[in-house]
Amino acid sequence: MSAVLGTLNVVFWGVVTFSILVVLHEGGHLLAARAFGVKVHEFMIGLPGPALRIKTKNMSWGITAIPLGGYVRIAGMEPGAEDELLGGALHAVATAGPLDATGLAQALDVPHDRATGLLTTLEDWAAIVPVNEHAYEAAPSVDRSADAVTMLDAARAITFRGLKTWKRITVLVAGVAVNLITAILTFTIVLSAFGAYRASQELATVQPSSPAAAAGLRPGDKLVSLNGTKIESWDTFLTMMGTTHAGDKVTLGIVRDKTPMAVTATLQDKGGHGFLGVGPGAEKVRYTVAQAAGQAFTYTGMVFAAIVNFFRPSTFAQSVEGSRSVVGISVMAADAAKAGPLDYAWLIALLSLSLGAMNILPIPPLDGGKVAIEVIERIAGRPLGRRLSLAVSAAGAMLLFSLIGYLMYTDVMRMVR
Repeated sequence: MSAVLGTLNVVFWGVVTFSILVVLHEGGHLLAARAFGVKVHEFMIGLPGPALRIKTKNMSWGITAIPLGGYVRIAGMEPGAEDELLGGALHAVATAGPLDATGLAQALDVPHDRATGLLTTLEDWAAIVPVNEHAYEAAPSVDRSADAVTMLDAARAITFRGLKTWKRITVLVAGVAVNLITAILTFTIVLSAFGAYRASQELATVQPSSPAAAAGLRPGDKLVSLNGTKIESWDTFLTMMGTTHAGDKVTLGIVRDKTPMAVTATLQDKGGHGFLGVGPGAEKVRYTVAQAAGQAFTYTGMVFAAIVNFFRPSTFAQSVEGSRSVVGISVMAADAAKAGPLDYAWLIALLSLSLGAMNILPIPPLDGGKVAIEVIERIAGRPLGRRLSLAVSAAGAMLLFSLIGYLMYTDVMRMVR
């Protein structure tokens, strides 16, 4: 029974955590699109499928049957060039409607499938509205006395496609921007208001039969120098140890019971560098707002570097070992929630930062990939073909899902060991 409750707790906090991340990321896209006057159809938490929806005046909000991930559906984001008959189709519906796909196909003398596609696009652009299950009429905003070109220009004006390139890019990167801003603000607030713990120079552990034990080091000793060079922090000590080798004799300056001392140790081998055999204690550090903000940007740079390492063969295995999938993140979320609000807020900030860093990569269908396509289309002076756009997005999605699947596998293996 306790195992079942534990699993339900992990699932609950996993859903809550990913829902928060989705609201942050997709909310950025929503706000940017609405700021530029673009029609937004839906804001959904979860994967596309059956959903509970609430309809407001301008759009729908809801949660789907699989509440992992989410999306915001913005008018005019279909790939490829516009169909040259869109204006004629809108004019036909406005003047001769209501029309269904069969009627539009006859009016334009085109195949039924093409007529269906035209109606689908115009409905997405909010230029036509359904009057029954199959037929459409022009939306109230359409000027029925205008010509086809004027009608289509007016309809396009409230779509993503109708925006200037820089505005489209802004909409695409807005989700990433919200992720990064949320993370940086959270780190700054937590560090400046509550501080954080870091490894101290005071030793908490000395491994038995290690060079440190042989040299007489004890828990409570404070490391102050290595071979005459001052140790500023535990990280500094680790960096200095990384340049040593097995068999090296090192002189350690320490403070024991307020008394300065020096000891000599002969290092053993560990991973190609010298091994001493000590572990640090922990100390609480207070930050000013400026220092906290600087530390937040440092964390941001570290996360971006970690994401890039996923795509380097030499660092892939190490990156996977330190990463988690939806399974591992759900476990972490449950543990953080149990630990308290600060721990949970810190985890949300880290995940938001990671989500933003991952999404800015120039890989379709990620936001960075979409930005790359926008830039390419701007340089080329025309949209990429629909088939090419879909193929590139499918290839990118396959790469990402392969990585996600592998991370899930490694998480499961960690849990069953």
